[in-house]
Amino acid sequence: MVNHPREIVIAPLVTEKGTALKEEQNCYNFKVSINANKIEIKKAIEKIFPVKVVNVNTIRMKGKPKRQGRFSGYRADWKKAIVKLRSGDTIPDFES
Repeated sequence: MVNHPREIVIAPLVTEKGTALKEEQNCYNFKVSINANKIEIKKAIEKIFPVKVVNVNTIRMKGKPKRQGRFSGYRADWKKAIVKLRSGDTIPDFES
């Protein structure tokens, strides 16, 4: 079990698709701990940012195969969270 909110929410994900989702539906994407559940993610986002979370969707992303010369392996698996905020709430870090 993860305790600190910064251990749950690892980093924001800024992509073209995520930016379009933010403008249309007020949703933000985050890279989160693979062991975190939706309730922990919601509480962590509300602690870190002054916003109210309406909905959390999670996706487990499989690591891609990579090669370094003759050695092959995989990147680590990770989890993505799509967080929907109450209308009117924004996260200022994404705006710039």
